[in-house]
Amino acid sequence: MQQTLSSRDDFEYWLSNMDDVLESFLAGQPEEIRRRLDFSGPSLDVVESIILRIYPDTDSMLEASQSQSVNALSCYVGETFRKTLGGKWDIRLDDPKFAFAGLPILVGGLNQAAPRCPLTLTTATADRRTGNYLRTILENAARK
Repeated sequence: MQQTLSSRDDFEYWLSNMDDVLESFLAGQPEEIRRRLDFSGPSLDVVESIILRIYPDTDSMLEASQSQSVNALSCYVGETFRKTLGGKWDIRLDDPKFAFAGLPILVGGLNQAAPRCPLTLTTATADRRTGNYLRTILENAARK
């Protein structure tokens, strides 16, 4: 889901399909990986290992052919953050200069002064290449 959404209706459609996207993502994983994908902080390391195995860098994640895969990964990351920290999905369409204009974001929740964009967190993982980038962000947010 590298493309921005252009309307509230597009966002609502995206949001209403998230359960199906996540179900398909989980079903597509080998059993030994699927067992570890429980929307917990440590499960983000599993997702990160998937990203690092498939994508050499962020540019490769942004290719149009990877749109559905990256969307699924971003939904998993976002839902893990939401379930751990609280908050809700939203989108900003009113200001094209807003950093995450047209992208699904998480707002509210524990210690969240600014919105979080799961897509940008997910794609940054391919460049950071630490193996624990996503979990570290989540744990730091939970500690503040």
